[in-house]
Amino acid sequence: MTEELEVKPLSEVERVVDGFVAPSKTFTDILRSTSWLVPFLLATVMSILVTFTVDKKVGFEVVAANQVHQSPKSEEQLNQLPPEQKAARLRISGVVTKYISYGSPLLILIVTALGSLVLWGCFNFGLGSKTTFGQMFAVWIYASLPRLLSGLLTIFTLCFGNNQDSFTLQNPVGTNVGYYTPDAAPWLKAALGYLDVIGIWNTILLIIGTAIVAKVKMSSAAIVVVGLWLLMLLLSVGTAAATS
Repeated sequence: MTEELEVKPLSEVERVVDGFVAPSKTFTDILRSTSWLVPFLLATVMSILVTFTVDKKVGFEVVAANQVHQSPKSEEQLNQLPPEQKAARLRISGVVTKYISYGSPLLILIVTALGSLVLWGCFNFGLGSKTTFGQMFAVWIYASLPRLLSGLLTIFTLCFGNNQDSFTLQNPVGTNVGYYTPDAAPWLKAALGYLDVIGIWNTILLIIGTAIVAKVKMSSAAIVVVGLWLLMLLLSVGTAAATS
């Protein structure tokens, strides 16, 4: 006589914890429930804390100036302006950047929705899977949990480090190779920025999660996810080269 083992449903807290230590359990539980509210709330709180810290420790006008410095073409155009116009432009850019940063929870939802839609299309129409958009959305949110660590590191380095004068929102903390090559060409820094510990962790979790919810081999999921990762890398490099 065989005894059927039942998989115990995970609580929201257990799903978040297992997202770090036993991701397969979290992604398997998404087949039962596509709830994603808790990790999204954590991401929202972290994004607001990071924005508040940047505002107090750096200032968004400095952030705007540092961002301009990343693009030689933009910096040259800015330096051609009279001092009053230059200051006014940086002030406006700082205000815009500040409000966009505080609105980052909405951006998280938009990026997650777009990324999930692309994954859902690739797996359902490219690999013939029967996964749902809701499942892919939940996978994306939970696979992004390591980015909470990036937020914590950003807050820590701003409070106790000395990177305020060179801080940028695009590359806030040294978890990638590009962070340590400030004088490299913009296109090269963009490429090296993808060699990121947190980003690679995020990508691995996406591979595991999509393989589970789409019920495909891990190798098939890796081809899709890594292929999209490479596409984003090429687009970033091309954009950086065209605007620098």
